[in-house]
Amino acid sequence: MARSPGPAKGATPATAALTAAGISFATVSYTHDPRAAGYATEAAEALGLDPARVFKTLVVSLDGKLAVGVVPASGSLDLKALADALRGKKAQLADQREAERRTGYIAGGISPVGQKTRLPTALDESAMTFPTIFVSGGRRGFEIEIAPADLVSVCSAVVAAIGR
Repeated sequence: MARSPGPAKGATPATAALTAAGISFATVSYTHDPRAAGYATEAAEALGLDPARVFKTLVVSLDGKLAVGVVPASGSLDLKALADALRGKKAQLADQREAERRTGYIAGGISPVGQKTRLPTALDESAMTFPTIFVSGGRRGFEIEIAPADLVSVCSAVVAAIGR
C-alpha cells in the first residue's frame, strides 16, 4: 500500500484527513447501485472482497450523544457491547439526518475518518486480524484500504468485541 501523495481532485474529508496525518492508505471505487440493500455488503461484493474485511460505519446515540461503531459487513453491531466499550449505558442507532449532519457525510458513505464533528469511535476487534481493512472513503462507491492500527490511531478508537 503506497502513501497517498496528497489530496487529489475528488478527495474527500476522509482522504484529506489521512493525508494530513501522514497515514498510508489506498482507495478503490465501484459503481454504487441505489437498489443495494447494504452499502458495506455491496462494496464487498462489487470489489470481490471478503465481507469480514469490509467494515461498515454505524452512528449511534449513546446516552444522548453520538458515537460510532465500526463492524464487519458480514455481521451486525452489538449495541450493548458498544455502549460498554465506550463507557456508556444505552446505545441505539442514531437518526439518519442527525448522523449525516454531524459527520458531514451521507448515509452509505459515512466514514469513520474526517468527520465534521469527531465522534467517539469503537472498532470491532476482528479488524486487528487483517493486515488491512476497507472502510467508507466518504461517499457511496468509494472505499479506503487502511491498516487497522492506523485507523485506530487516526480515530482515537477503542478496539473491542462490538460485532456479532
